Amino acid sequence: MNPRVSITGLLVVWLAVWRITHLLWGEDGPGDIFVRLRKLAGQGFFGSLLDCFYCLSLWIAIPFAWWLGAAWWERVVLWFAISGGAILPERVTAEKPPAAPAAKWTATAAETPPDKSSEDQSNAMLR
Repeated sequence: MNPRVSITGLLVVWLAVWRITHLLWGEDGPGDIFVRLRKLAGQGFFGSLLDCFYCLSLWIAIPFAWWLGAAWWERVVLWFAISGGAILPERVTAEKPPAAPAAKWTATAAETPPDKSSEDQSNAMLR
């Protein structure tokens, strides 16, 4: 592994990638500049990229991984590690949607089982 990569340096890169990704993906920015950027991107490749935090973190992590890694395999490993490191704080801090209420089942008159005597008669062939 490259000596330029320390635990502290990797943590700083993770936070930087998270911050840049979060800024582009989910914040308005001063004067709504990032809202305008997302609208300008439209519905094509770049628009869908800006709609997905996970996808965007992969793209934001590329230059950091390229800069930190020395060999091609280090750059690939760092690419996924940096993106994954940026996803962790997003998953921890993201607002969770309210849980769906538990399903509740109640029997209706048509679903209630017949009395025992009629059940015995209808299943006589099964014995």
